[in-house]
Amino acid sequence: MIKSWLMGASMALVATQAVAADITPLVEADWLADRLGDEDLVVLDVRSSIDNGGDRSSFEAAHVPGSIYSSYTGDGWRESRDGVTGLLPPASRMERLIGGLGIDNNDSVVIVPAGTGATDFGSAARVYWTFKVLGHDAVGILDGGFAGWQQQGFEVASGPSEPGAIADFKATLQEDLIATTEEVESAREGQAQLVDARPEDYFRGDNQSPAASAPGTIPGAQNLPHSSLLASRDSAYYLDIGGLQSRINGAELNRDTQTVAFCNTGHWAATDWFVLSEIAGFDNVALYDGSMSEWTNDDSRPVAVAKRGIGKLIEFFE
Repeated sequence: MIKSWLMGASMALVATQAVAADITPLVEADWLADRLGDEDLVVLDVRSSIDNGGDRSSFEAAHVPGSIYSSYTGDGWRESRDGVTGLLPPASRMERLIGGLGIDNNDSVVIVPAGTGATDFGSAARVYWTFKVLGHDAVGILDGGFAGWQQQGFEVASGPSEPGAIADFKATLQEDLIATTEEVESAREGQAQLVDARPEDYFRGDNQSPAASAPGTIPGAQNLPHSSLLASRDSAYYLDIGGLQSRINGAELNRDTQTVAFCNTGHWAATDWFVLSEIAGFDNVALYDGSMSEWTNDDSRPVAVAKRGIGKLIEFFE
């Protein structure tokens, strides 16, 4: 079902886009290799120290030919605000960031993570989500990242990042892709489904992020750990397309139900959002970028933890 959706998405894009005729949310290395140097195609490397993925010096040592570099952790793709970690910066700031990389609204963008771990994939997924929130649909993620590119034997280049001239990038905000705390509260009381992308020990309350003020999860949430959606192959991390449907089914998620993905700071949740919205074809998926960092900064909001010895979550106010 997932593979057939990918084929259908590709066919639809052929009919509607000229430059990005066959770009899909998940881009294979051979597809990218065939199109390097195409006009209006930008390869954006977002490697950072996450999962030992490297930094600007790593990019300068080796990268996809013609690509430009922007550090996911250092260049302002997320920000802390009012005590909440990982929020999307204002649209005007993102316009300056993206335009400063030489990217305009006519460009197709392929995002390249390091490919060194499941958490690293979330870097590309979060940047991808950001482009979509800003109304830029011609975007994809290189499956396997740079590690996969190298290991498959494709050409690499070296040297500094050389973005094009500063471009005029204009955002058209897609607010339906962003879930606010008020919308999450409404989702708990309505028919929407909440999806916690964190590992099970965080979901159960056995572990706690420094970004959250209390352990546990949002009551009523289902657990779909982000790391379960990827698999290592030849030391590079790829989306596990073959196993996605069984994991989604195991989390008891309904593709026709409004869905909100969250984690600690909206990073791991970006992977769940990407898989559910862009690969599995869920109709209505938003990302709660404030996640548990924002949810737990008000002790009137409930959290749920697993009581020891009982295989279910219990709810309490922190």
